[in-house]
Amino acid sequence: MAKNGQPGNGRIGAVKERSQFKGPNGNWVKRDAETGRFMDQKTSSPKPFKGVRKEK
Repeated sequence: MAKNGQPGNGRIGAVKERSQFKGPNGNWVKRDAETGRFMDQKTSSPKPFKGVRKEK
């Protein structure tokens, strides 16, 4: 039977090759740093994506 791992062993450090910014509608938008394409938009909460660097 499968078991859950130890808590807290998730992501270590920042997510590579991605960035995020706050869009004009107030949602956080995730962007691929290589191509510049938009990847995802966070509508579930006003907090930014975890572990993704912010653009200036």
